[in-house]
Amino acid sequence: MNLKPMQKVLMNVPVPNRFLIWLIFLAISLAGCNLFSTSPQADPTINVTQAYQTVEARLTEAIAQTPQVTITTPIDENEIETAAATTPTVETTPMPAITQPVTPSPTALCDHAAPGSPIDVTIPDDSLIESNQKFTKTWRLHNIGSCTWDESYAVVWFSGDPLGAQPSNPLQGSVPPGAVVDVSVDMEAPEEPGTYQSNWKLRNSAGVLFGIGPNADSSFWVRIQVIEPLDTTPSPTPTATPTPTPTATVSAHAHGHVTLNLDDRLDLDTLQVNSGVGEDVALTSGEQIHLLQPLGNALLASFGNNQPSLLECQESPLSADAVIIENIEAGTYVCYRTNMSLPGWMLIEQFNIDPVILEVEIYTWAIP
Repeated sequence: MNLKPMQKVLMNVPVPNRFLIWLIFLAISLAGCNLFSTSPQADPTINVTQAYQTVEARLTEAIAQTPQVTITTPIDENEIETAAATTPTVETTPMPAITQPVTPSPTALCDHAAPGSPIDVTIPDDSLIESNQKFTKTWRLHNIGSCTWDESYAVVWFSGDPLGAQPSNPLQGSVPPGAVVDVSVDMEAPEEPGTYQSNWKLRNSAGVLFGIGPNADSSFWVRIQVIEPLDTTPSPTPTATPTPTPTATVSAHAHGHVTLNLDDRLDLDTLQVNSGVGEDVALTSGEQIHLLQPLGNALLASFGNNQPSLLECQESPLSADAVIIENIEAGTYVCYRTNMSLPGWMLIEQFNIDPVILEVEIYTWAIP
């Protein structure tokens, strides 16, 4: 008997039904044993063939009626871990963190003073003082630096008329950062009538000068109008007239002609160019223009073609804005106030572009 077709059929039958099929097959096999019987009515060939066809038909029916079973293979956790371990790792480059720019906090200077309220405790500007009269000038200053002022610090004469004062006057006591102190200097008015200004600064224990202003480099001052002593002697006759008070005259603090090249800096108080100290204006260039740029606390204002008086320059709308040289012509006056608070005028005499040369006349009065 050829069993290969039967094996193919059994491969398609689910496992639960295979036992039943084997029973049927066993019955057929037992029936096939009768083929060796000597009974004359049996036809061994026909019976076997029919039996085989019957079994095959029944198996086909059983396969058709048997529900399909889905076999799920259980997942081995060890295999998952092994697969994860062998899975290649994809390296990624992390994006740089985006941070907001950090604005550095301003650092206070070690030695830095600011005007108190008020700065002139005694002898306000333009006080009338008789000739040879002694007086005490007191300033109120605010320590806005990070260092303490002690007895090794002093208020010292810087420029102008010393007014008979000691050039160095040590501070009394300690002034910590944030504190306010009144500093006093004994002075004496000159004999000659007129306007006098004395400029002062502070000096630390290392001998370095400092003062007020944004950069701690501006001086504070006393300005007086010296007059002759009033005559209090009674007149001998009714017709005598009192002696009039003389009018104070204003003298020049600095006067001269100066030539500036591009990027030169000029001190209007001394007429020195590129001295590195007390510079008031700079000749700079912009986009197809050239500028007179105020430096420090200096201020400028274009005036006109007529020479201004002291009062006119003092009343001019001075500002820290630069003056465009191309917008003014030769013969124009520019009023100013220096870093020492002295007023003055600048006459534009000639301007040349290639090469850049500016010729000016400077006149700085002795009082602000």
